[in-house]
Amino acid sequence: MVKEDDKSTKLDKGKGKAVDTPDKKDGDPSKQNTGKSSTGAKKDKKDEPQEEELSEEDQQLKSELEMLVERLMELNTELYKPSLEAIKNFIRTSTSSMTAVPKPLKFLRSHYPSMTELYEKWPVGDDKKVALADVLSVLGMTYSDEDTLDSLKYRLLAPTEDLGSWGHEYVRHLALEIGAEYASRSEKEADTKDLTDLALSLVPFFLKHNAEADAVDLLLELEIIEELPPFLDENTYQRVGLYMVSMVPLLSPPDDKTTLETAHSIYRKFNKLAQAITLAIRLNDLDLIQEDFDATDDQVLKKQLAFLVSRQQIWLDTPDEDIGECLNNTNLSKYFAALGKELNILDPKTPEDIYKSHLESSRGGPGVTVDSAKQNLANSFVNSFVNAGFGTDKLMLVEDESNSWVFKNKDLGMLSATASIGMLHQWNVDVGLGVIDKYTYANEDYIKAGAALAIGILNSGVRTEADSALALLADDSYIDSKSPHIRVSAIMGLGLAYAGSQRAELLDLLLPIVSDTSLSMHISAMAALSLGLIFVGSSNGDITSTILQTLMEREDAQLKDKWGRFLALGLALLFIGRQEDADATLETLKAVDHPIAKHTGVLVDACAYAGTGNVLKFQSMLHLCNEHIDSSEDEKKDDDLFQSYAVIGLALIAMGEDIGAEMALRQFGHLMHYGDGVIRKTVPLAMGLLSASNPQIKVYDTLSRYSHDNDIDVAINAIFAMGLVGAGTNNARLAQLLRQLASYYHRDPNSLFMVRIAQGLLHMGKGTLSVNPFHTDRSVLSRVATAGLVTVLVSLVDAKSFVLDSAHYLLYFLVTAMHPRFLITLDENLEPLPVNVRVGQAVDVVGQAGRPKTITGWQTQNTPVLLAYGERAELEDDEYISLSNTLEGLVILKKVSHLASLPAFVQKGINRC
Repeated sequence: MVKEDDKSTKLDKGKGKAVDTPDKKDGDPSKQNTGKSSTGAKKDKKDEPQEEELSEEDQQLKSELEMLVERLMELNTELYKPSLEAIKNFIRTSTSSMTAVPKPLKFLRSHYPSMTELYEKWPVGDDKKVALADVLSVLGMTYSDEDTLDSLKYRLLAPTEDLGSWGHEYVRHLALEIGAEYASRSEKEADTKDLTDLALSLVPFFLKHNAEADAVDLLLELEIIEELPPFLDENTYQRVGLYMVSMVPLLSPPDDKTTLETAHSIYRKFNKLAQAITLAIRLNDLDLIQEDFDATDDQVLKKQLAFLVSRQQIWLDTPDEDIGECLNNTNLSKYFAALGKELNILDPKTPEDIYKSHLESSRGGPGVTVDSAKQNLANSFVNSFVNAGFGTDKLMLVEDESNSWVFKNKDLGMLSATASIGMLHQWNVDVGLGVIDKYTYANEDYIKAGAALAIGILNSGVRTEADSALALLADDSYIDSKSPHIRVSAIMGLGLAYAGSQRAELLDLLLPIVSDTSLSMHISAMAALSLGLIFVGSSNGDITSTILQTLMEREDAQLKDKWGRFLALGLALLFIGRQEDADATLETLKAVDHPIAKHTGVLVDACAYAGTGNVLKFQSMLHLCNEHIDSSEDEKKDDDLFQSYAVIGLALIAMGEDIGAEMALRQFGHLMHYGDGVIRKTVPLAMGLLSASNPQIKVYDTLSRYSHDNDIDVAINAIFAMGLVGAGTNNARLAQLLRQLASYYHRDPNSLFMVRIAQGLLHMGKGTLSVNPFHTDRSVLSRVATAGLVTVLVSLVDAKSFVLDSAHYLLYFLVTAMHPRFLITLDENLEPLPVNVRVGQAVDVVGQAGRPKTITGWQTQNTPVLLAYGERAELEDDEYISLSNTLEGLVILKKVSHLASLPAFVQKGINRC
């Protein structure tokens, strides 16, 4: 019956069409039309898929292929080789649309099982057998299921030369099967050399056909990404490097580090030192940074590399004075002043210019009392934030000293007011020191302490030959002062002045203070915090062991002190970006029998994975937030602190990666609904960290809603977070929301103080500064900036004990994250060089064909210009080339010579002559 069925469709050879002939046993035409048969289900399946009509050309091709397959079945071995060559030729020369299977493969598909049987029968070692394996590997692409991996099986038995001749789809299919087989063998720990050799033979084809992503993915899957650089040339290295660098946030350790190292070696191979040193900075490898820095003798390029290194606040030494100025940020104040002049914002602003009280809907009558001390303190901070770096204001730096603003504050308010001078003269050490000098001789300890802190703030981010901060603050009258306020300010000042420097002298100076258990926890903890800032991301063994030892030796009563959390934070800052190094410390902390050990462990873990987007670590932090602690209020204050740190940890891990940040914001919404009080009050802070200096409507509208929360702790932190989100942006909508909050909280001194702080942050540097820790086209995370932001957030977890009480000076830790958000173009002598640039929203062009636009919605402006979060700049014409890989910060331009503007082949001809 089956044989009759097969014959029911006969071929009309004359016309080249398939003709249906009725079944002789069943003449019912209705059944013939519907494809149904009276013999049941089996026959239905045979008759139903009617063979498509073939053109005469296709029919001829099918007949020829069938004839060639029949020859392979015959006993005449001399016909085998020509037949296989003919089949290969048919397959290789076939053309089809992207969506259709090539005709030869389609017609040979039904013969695949018989050809595989034939392969087994042919003698071993026969070159004809090898040729058959070659054909079967290609046919296997259309026939095999996922488990058999036939294409790979037969390819390993056949020669691998010229695999590209079989077409792009075959090569991609083979790459997929290689990956699957590699994963299977890796589980069994079997040998994989044949697979890696085959994979490497595919790489040139991928690179030649604009499939760089496929080449990178294949080698990454086989864990041999470091084999890629030799295959690259001038035409392919840029696209490959861009793809590799952009995929790093999506990889898990150690693949992320290996990929960065490989990308670095690619850029070094093609002498792209700006890109290479940026990756060395991301790797936090000081030896590699120094090696890249020393790799060129071009003084101008070296200055540009110095600007890139100094932006990360990494301290390198050089004998060259001019390059040293670039490395030390010596002229940053001068360039910032030039920006202010260009934007016409040099005139100082008063706090009232920011508050715009006349626009606030006044709800207070004559009976409303205002806490003038708190208000004056707020004015001190707002004044310093708004006029930061400009060196002029209308409160502190006035000629009439008899009516000094410092004395309008009381107690520790005098400290913060005096310290604000350091921020007003930010980066301008020579002038700032002269202004601060008179306060160092003051009789009041608070003013003297403020002067010590001002010196630290003034020197933050810059380095001078005189090393004034160390010379002044390491003096016995400061570092060993009997006044705890002066001592703490000097310690904090050293931490701010030398953040990220890893200076050995400071280790000898501050480490004994950490280990001295006779000192108050306040002093020891601030010393640990300063060491954390100075050696941020270094996983320094001496500091780690000393802090751990102190945690074990201190009595429980001392560890319960509110300042104990900064001892823990000092330890955590050492491990920013050091995932592997943190494991030993986390294990040691488990041996400490005190709740502070758990808090510290969470902080260390969060800092180690800062900016990585690691999903597993993110989930572990979420898991900590799910714990519900039932205990009395006093105990709970100590026991549940780790949950606050876990919430901050969520933001730390997710920031810098857009999809991860989006998911984190969604999780914060859930935590606000279902979390305990300690979690709810930390969520706004985490949202602020996630979107620092990046005012998105959905974020600040949510924070505005939280700022009216019934829990005043949540409201206060939400207000601060609004300031952090808008820091240095002058966002008009946020300014309006904060003015409304000032009216709403006019009777609550604490809330009103925080509203003022937020207003000061919003207008920071008159709208020219940013506190976002990511820079260089959002690719590099500044460890120093992250450390400062986390310190402020940790103090705000319990705002009423710190910032709203007497430790408001902790807000000055923000200074480590403050940096101008400018683009200033310089000539080869480092003088400002105005040029036209296009500024627009950055576009992700990874993997796109051709040369796509990297910005959208641009406007043409003349440098210097301000760059908002997510904006990118491009030079308008080809008159100059940039020595930096990104137009951001300080960029040196080189004039393009007429020869360089000529086509490459013309240049070669001139050079030969």
